[in-house]
Amino acid sequence: MKLFFISDIHGSVYYLNRAMERFEQEQADLIAILGDHLYHGARNPLPKDYNPKEVTEILNSFSDKIISVRGNCDSEVDQMVLNFPIMATYSTILYGNRRLFLTHGHVYNENNMPKLRNQDLFIYGHTHIPKAEKIQNIFVINPGSITLPKENNPHTYGILEEDVFRIKDLEGNLFMEINIL
Repeated sequence: MKLFFISDIHGSVYYLNRAMERFEQEQADLIAILGDHLYHGARNPLPKDYNPKEVTEILNSFSDKIISVRGNCDSEVDQMVLNFPIMATYSTILYGNRRLFLTHGHVYNENNMPKLRNQDLFIYGHTHIPKAEKIQNIFVINPGSITLPKENNPHTYGILEEDVFRIKDLEGNLFMEINIL
């Protein structure tokens, strides 16, 4: 199974369209969205082509392929227009004999880790900074932000396939990777 990870869309039609083009080119099976779907957030600038209504329509067209969690900018009103659940603080996916713990990062994060087993993956968004490293036998991964990257990072997404997590820019170029064996 090939999994596609995005985070921090923040209502940008432009960057969501670019990410969904990558999803189709990658031929991934599922899309994991790590929060902050529609609203840009009071601390963020308006992103390019900010249009939450159109973002809703695009996401809903892929609703049967989406697993998602709530970000700090997501609300119950957002859930009313989206055709897939977004209100959970976290979700899990079983990947072989490991658990992928998906969260946004504003509740569970590197300073407030959930109980995980050795070799599990903690995958989060929120910081808008890509990361892929092993910390105390847990893989800690952040695919970055497709819309509002920070610290001069590119707009990025993640791919998990055959025990390798790759973070790529929106042109499909490899930015970083980690082998999770």
